[in-house]
Amino acid sequence: QVQLVESGGGLVQAGESLRLSCAASGRTFSNYRMGWFRQAPGKEREFVAAISRSGAYTYYADSVKGRFTISRDNAKNTVYLQMNSLKPEDTADYYCAASPLYSGSQPSNYDYWGQGTQVTVSS
Repeated sequence: QVQLVESGGGLVQAGESLRLSCAASGRTFSNYRMGWFRQAPGKEREFVAAISRSGAYTYYADSVKGRFTISRDNAKNTVYLQMNSLKPEDTADYYCAASPLYSGSQPSNYDYWGQGTQVTVSS
């Protein structure tokens, strides 16, 4: 079992930045591929970014490429999502997820999920 707790969400204006954190506990964090997803009201959960176990490889949804950066600190058991140039359409609940085997953009690839942190971007 892996427990994930997100933090760092909030209300910002368009163009501003936020950094989300996801703290993991329970198992060896470096064994897990990590991802960030988001879900806006009335919409399906969508992929945002993913990172390999070592942090050497990262993947992004086209909608956030160039604005968001995923990173991890295995010594701190934490994965981050730096979000710059935020837009109103980035408003959603953001979730981190962990997978021991697969990663990528499909939520079904991930076995463990946090409770989410809310991000609201005003225009």
